[in-house]
Amino acid sequence: MNDEELLELAARLARTAAAAIEAVRAAGFAVERKSDASPVTEADRVAEAIITEGLRAATPDIPVIAEEEVAAGVVTALADRYWLVDPLDGTREFAAGRDSYAVCIGLVQGDAPVLGAVAIPPTGEVFGGIVATGTAWKEDAAGRRPVAARPPPEAGLVVMFSRHSMNDPRLQPFLGDWRVAEVVNTGAAVKFCRLAEGVADLYPRFGRTMEWDTAAAQALLEAAGGRVLDAASGERLRYGKPGLENDAFVAWGRPGAIPRQPAPGRTSPDPEGVP
Repeated sequence: MNDEELLELAARLARTAAAAIEAVRAAGFAVERKSDASPVTEADRVAEAIITEGLRAATPDIPVIAEEEVAAGVVTALADRYWLVDPLDGTREFAAGRDSYAVCIGLVQGDAPVLGAVAIPPTGEVFGGIVATGTAWKEDAAGRRPVAARPPPEAGLVVMFSRHSMNDPRLQPFLGDWRVAEVVNTGAAVKFCRLAEGVADLYPRFGRTMEWDTAAAQALLEAAGGRVLDAASGERLRYGKPGLENDAFVAWGRPGAIPRQPAPGRTSPDPEGVP
């Protein structure tokens, strides 16, 4: 399969898994706890089974690493190319009855994501992107159309931030004197999608995430013209790290001058000139 066919496969499976998640939600479900105390539901398991079975049947030569399998102790060796799957990104949001959760299927080659599909089950949206071709799209009830990240608007940044971390004291010092129009608290890979479609500008993540949380969404955002940078180094967020863990990162829309408040001084790094 070429990249376009692989993306269509991922998008189809994400769409099917999203429908299954909504069916579980409608029927009712229990919330359990994994060994790390994070929540898991039947929707996580059903969605992951749909995706992993579909990927392994269609691309038997590409290993699949999926969140719930890893939690169950299934160890899959990395290869030059491998799938990273988060069947229900934002289980906390799902369990709380909110609408900001997603299905994420990303393909990594070497240490970088190359394509990804992200579905948002409550809204019926599906996003897809291929980094090498700069092809990014959104599909919903109105059909499929291209999307693109935007440069920072003069009116100020729309900042996406985790609802779970909405009172994090690190956010305001990080923003410094940048002009901020709005801070939107929401969950999961939905934040990346809003940057990719050009309705938001910045998503800083200070806490730990896993590579399956970000691979698909990073591919989408980069295909749309945005960037996902390691917060410490300022370099592109990379994959295949020990334990498949991410440290802090910053996701940006398209590069451009950031409007500032007239107040002096700031503590946050300026992405201008950063690859």
